[in-house]
Amino acid sequence: MATVSEIGHGALSELTVLDLSHYVAGAYCGKLLAAFGAEVIKVEAPGVGDGARQVGPFPDRNPDPEASALYLYLNTGKKGLTLDLASDRGAAILKELVAQSDVLIENFAPGVMESMGLDYATLSAINPRLVMASISNFGQSGPYRDYRADTMVEMALSGQMYVNGDPEREPLSSTGYQPSYQSALYTYSGIIAALIARDRDNKGQYLDVSIHEAMVSEHQFTLNGFTASGKIRMRSGNRYGSVHPSTILPCKADDNGKPGLVSLGISDPTQYVLFLQLLDMSELLDDPRFANPQMCAVNYRAFDALISPWFMDHTAEEIVNALQDNRIPAAFVNEVSDVLDDPQYEFRGFWKEIDHPVVGCHRYAGLPYHLTEAPPVYERANLLGEHTDEVLGEKLGYDSDHLGHLREGGVI
Repeated sequence: MATVSEIGHGALSELTVLDLSHYVAGAYCGKLLAAFGAEVIKVEAPGVGDGARQVGPFPDRNPDPEASALYLYLNTGKKGLTLDLASDRGAAILKELVAQSDVLIENFAPGVMESMGLDYATLSAINPRLVMASISNFGQSGPYRDYRADTMVEMALSGQMYVNGDPEREPLSSTGYQPSYQSALYTYSGIIAALIARDRDNKGQYLDVSIHEAMVSEHQFTLNGFTASGKIRMRSGNRYGSVHPSTILPCKADDNGKPGLVSLGISDPTQYVLFLQLLDMSELLDDPRFANPQMCAVNYRAFDALISPWFMDHTAEEIVNALQDNRIPAAFVNEVSDVLDDPQYEFRGFWKEIDHPVVGCHRYAGLPYHLTEAPPVYERANLLGEHTDEVLGEKLGYDSDHLGHLREGGVI
C-alpha cells in the first residue's frame, strides 16, 4: 500500500479527505473517492473504531473487528487513523489535519460535530477551501432533524415502501442499507460539484445531505405522476402495473433440481407480438383481453394461466436464451452465488480479488464505471489505527515521543 507521501496518478490523487464517518453512508462515499486516488484518512475512535467493525458476517463466525465483511467492503483503499475527537487534544489534532485537507465527510447525528467544536463554521475558518459533507437521516434542519431512523423508517417516510409489494398485502421495504448507499452517491456527486466550484471561486462549501430526501428523489415518476394526475400509484407486486407481461414466472427446474424463475420485461408492442409468436400462441392477439400489453395488464391472471404450461415445459436457461435471441427482454432471477458466477461480470473484470492480512483474499465488487485514463485502484481496507503514526508524523511532523504521549493519554 502506498505511503501518505507518495503521489498517485488517479483522477482525484491530489485530494486529501478526512473520513469521520461510521457504518455505511459516509464510508461508502469515502470508498468511491479513494478508488480514484484520493488520500482518504479514516478517523476512528481509539480501541473501538467504527461501529461497522462489529457487524457480521465474520469468517468462521468468529467476531473480529478487523474481519467484518461490512467494514472491509466499505473502507477499501483508506488510511487508518485513531483519534479521540471528544477530547480537546483530539479535536485540536483534527483541526491541524483540516488545515491540510480538501474534504471532510461525517455522518454523526446533527449537533454532534458542533458539540465537539468541529462544525463547519469553525473548520472553514481554519481552511476556507474545505468542502465539508454532513450526511444525516433528515438533514441538519426541520422538525424531523433529531428523529432516529434506519432503512425501514427511511423507506416508510419517503413513500418508497408504499409502492412496493403485493397489492393485497401490507407494503414491503427494500433489503440492506439502500437508503444509505443512495445518499452516499449523492454526497459523492455533491463533493465533486463543490470541488469544481472551488476551482472557480477559490472557496469551499458545506453539503447538507438528507438520506430521507435521497430516497424521495428516487421515486422516478411516482410523485410527478401524482401531481399531474391526482392518482396514487398502487402496489403491483412483481408486475409493472400498466403493461404485461412484465413480471416473474416460474418455469421447469434445471437438471440439478433447482426451481426455475424467469423475469420478463415486455412492454413494447413489437416485443409482445414476437413473444407470443415464440410461444406459438399468436392467436391470443385476436382475443380483446390480450390484444396488446396494456390490455394484457388488465387481464394478467388469465394471461399467465394460459402461458404458464409453456414455461413449465422449459428451463430458465432455455427460456432466457430463446427470448434474448429474439431481442425480447428476459433474465434469470439470480441468487447471490449465480451473480458471482455470471459471465458478464467476469468478462468485464468487475470482481476484484483483494488480500487482507486478517481475513485473507476475498472477492469484492468493483465500480460500475471506469475512466480510460485514470482507472480505479482497489486496495484493502485499513486495520484500526494502522496509519496513525504515519499520518501524524508525515503531515503534522509529530515525532515518536509526541506520538507516545498521545497514545498513553488515549488521544490516539
